[in-house]
Amino acid sequence: MYAAHFGLRELPFGITPDTSFFFGSPRSQEALNTLLVAARSGEGFIKITGEVGTGKTLLCRKFMATLGDDFVTAYIPNPLLEPRTLMLALADELGLVLEREVDQHQLLKSITHRLVALAGQDKRVLLCLDEAQAIPVESLEALRLLTNLETEKRKLLQIVLFGQPELNRKLALQSIRQLAQRITFHYHLGPLGRDDLDFYVAHRLRVAGYPGARLFSRRAIDRLYRASGGIPRLVNILAHKALMLCYGQGRQQVEAAHVNAAARDTIATQRSFWRWLVGAAMASTAAGIAWTFVR
Repeated sequence: MYAAHFGLRELPFGITPDTSFFFGSPRSQEALNTLLVAARSGEGFIKITGEVGTGKTLLCRKFMATLGDDFVTAYIPNPLLEPRTLMLALADELGLVLEREVDQHQLLKSITHRLVALAGQDKRVLLCLDEAQAIPVESLEALRLLTNLETEKRKLLQIVLFGQPELNRKLALQSIRQLAQRITFHYHLGPLGRDDLDFYVAHRLRVAGYPGARLFSRRAIDRLYRASGGIPRLVNILAHKALMLCYGQGRQQVEAAHVNAAARDTIATQRSFWRWLVGAAMASTAAGIAWTFVR
């Protein structure tokens, strides 16, 4: 692979969430700060939304890794589960050993006792649910009922929902309005700006051990931003492919042509590019019509 060619210790643009590569852009750092403040204030529900590929899972893992020893964290990456199965998943995350055919009453009682015991040890319990837009409405209601458990001082369980914007539409349903009212902290994670993307690429290269100054030319960064729309996952895919192409040509700096070739090879960015092209064409046509009327 190209790592040795560019003097890298590891590949810098993997799509697996790795907290060592976490980039504290203004948006991601503000989202992380929001999570930390909300968690320490003891709020019941916290919500983070963002489009596909904006780094929600990486943010979640960074958040859990940043919390101190006074927190016990539970993580459910795929919460497309009916209420009972979701409760069993939570019990498993809390280290509970239950009978195979445990009934609902005993299940909730065991979870409650575990939460009370942890509170007695001055531990805060925080459940992070990734892909939260997939949670069935009935399971969201079950989670709300769990957050009713509290001491005189604070909630026994805090829940953080990480999801795509579809989560907002689900929370707007009349049937779970009580849950929506309990979300006191929320943040929407947007794409990287052009300058942030430049710093993002340099940051990941530096973490991966790149010893030089600028591996991606400024024009390559411009093209990378335009092709990816600032979506970190697409940036990683395109940057990885561009580095492979650059390595294949024996070059030492990635140019716009390498990113262009990478973009042509990536279906998601092709669709994004054509949507942009159609939008630009429509805007141009509208401007032309407006100019005709002005004249």
